[in-house]
Amino acid sequence: MTIFERATREKFRYPSAKGLLTTEQLWELPLTARSGFSLDDVAKAVNAELKAVDTESFVSTEANPAKATLETKLEVVKHVIAVRLTEDQAAKAAAAKKLEKEKLLAVLGRKQDAALENLTEADLLARINNL
Repeated sequence: MTIFERATREKFRYPSAKGLLTTEQLWELPLTARSGFSLDDVAKAVNAELKAVDTESFVSTEANPAKATLETKLEVVKHVIAVRLTEDQAAKAAAAKKLEKEKLLAVLGRKQDAALENLTEADLLARINNL
């Protein structure tokens, strides 16, 4: 069973400043935010819950069943963060390429205009007649 299958079957809920969130809502959160409502904040909250459950008992020998659930919740949030970081990097790279292309096209346009300015009157008339 994948982590997302488990998350949806067990209806995982994640703590946030706005209340409990579903797995699907994680995709809509920003990576970081000043408001305390981001993927980073959700990951910190789940990690804090996991650490609280993970405290060692010297009396009980049984594992806490909540630990496995919290570990899976944390893996889901970490996966969403990794995908979102990759998407953000790809978007930034695409924006940089677009900006570079726009600059190159602007320079090319100026060079073409300069080349046209250097044509003789006869060359200009010949090109106009060919259009």
